[in-house]
Amino acid sequence: MAGKLRLAPPPSGAGSLTVSEAVEAFLAALEAAGASPSTLRAYRAALESFRDFVGGDTRVSELTPAHYTEWLRRLRRLGPRRPRSSDPRAREATIHFYSVYVRRLLSWLGVAEGLPAAPRGRRGYSGALAWGDVERLLEAARDLVDAVIVALLAESGLRARELLGLRVADVDLAAGVIRVVGKYGKERMVPLGPMGRILVSELIRSKQLGPGDRLIPITYQALYKRLKSLAARAGIDPARVRPHVLRHTFATEALRRGVSLPALQRLLGHSDVKVTQLYLHLVWEDVRREYERAFHQAPAPQPPQWAPPWPGGQPYTAQQPPAWQPPQAPWQAPPSPWYPPQSPGGGGGHYINPRRPAAHQPA
Repeated sequence: MAGKLRLAPPPSGAGSLTVSEAVEAFLAALEAAGASPSTLRAYRAALESFRDFVGGDTRVSELTPAHYTEWLRRLRRLGPRRPRSSDPRAREATIHFYSVYVRRLLSWLGVAEGLPAAPRGRRGYSGALAWGDVERLLEAARDLVDAVIVALLAESGLRARELLGLRVADVDLAAGVIRVVGKYGKERMVPLGPMGRILVSELIRSKQLGPGDRLIPITYQALYKRLKSLAARAGIDPARVRPHVLRHTFATEALRRGVSLPALQRLLGHSDVKVTQLYLHLVWEDVRREYERAFHQAPAPQPPQWAPPWPGGQPYTAQQPPAWQPPQAPWQAPPSPWYPPQSPGGGGGHYINPRRPAAHQPA
């Protein structure tokens, strides 16, 4: 999150600050560096967990790496203070990020460098919808806002926060692109899909939105609930529909339709192509299903039959090997390279080498 933000140094005499004061000073430095509100909330949750463990009145000069180690052990044992999910993978990810945030605080204060972070665990794939499900969600839309939400998430691959941060001035309907501000404040241009272009244009016109107006002026919680309600109306299991699932749907559908991995990386705003490669897993599942449909569900091919090279034999099958039949013609020895003497007075036969030139054969 804030790992790429350049923070101002801590105040002079930081060692005399209490942990509570140090946490507030660090959060203020993050905000001054341009951290988003969601980043600040995530850092605050982690730092307050550490503060409550060591004690808010503890002096920074009293902190040691052992405090971090003991706090991390307790966190692994009891879990985050406000876990959002019972999913073990979500729990591991939360603990990982908590450890990253507290490490940065301690590094900023000069307490310790190079402390180990909790492992994140293997990233899981949260699934994707079939494109037919996206069309059903659009048909179930109750208003233009519903339709624009589905179109921009599934057809342009926006993150939820990117969608909610869009303003009318970010939309270029003539060129069919939108300017998106992603993680770390990075900007990128994303094409509008055919549905999105029509729906966004109609939304701006019908709502008479100005350049500075937000396109979707709702909170993340409202967005989440809208999608759940849309899923129920469309006859889709609401547990399968979330904002990020629609982003996954865009990515996997793009790969199925032939978009290259580097192009998809730019569209999604990924800094590392390894993150984009996650979507190849689902494409591989498509390949596997095609293979199974072709080879496992079709009737098994019969083994070939052919006549053996000997006379009188039966056609060979894998179930009934043929019985051996003796040759019908009398056996005859092959021609021999041994030749008798060429004259009565000769002293016996000699060997003719068939591979030797005639000029070098014995007389």
